[in-house]
Amino acid sequence: MIVGIGVDVVDLARFERALDRTPKLKSRLFAEAELSTPEKVLSLRSLAGRFAAKEALIKALGESAGIQWHDMRVVSDPHGNPHFELSGAAATVAAEKGAERLHLSMSHDGGIAIAYVVAES
Repeated sequence: MIVGIGVDVVDLARFERALDRTPKLKSRLFAEAELSTPEKVLSLRSLAGRFAAKEALIKALGESAGIQWHDMRVVSDPHGNPHFELSGAAATVAAEKGAERLHLSMSHDGGIAIAYVVAES
């Protein structure tokens, strides 16, 4: 059963300006494991997609009380497929909502990044 659905879009130019304006923002939004893969450092487009994913997850869960950015890590499996690793308040809220499985899709094109999350019991 679907517990919640969330979607978010990020304007790449605006996201880049925010990161340039506030140098510590990247480390506030992303855990170290989210910034690169063993093969490469992630691009601005990929980071914007991960930010959109975190926003979409909050929408799918229906609340953000106590959730910190590092409680929602977007990582990729060996095939490059993205998924969430939850901890702290994010894991607690997901459990309280009955969200046992989280489905994540991300894309970027034409100056935007988009993410879609389905939380399933």
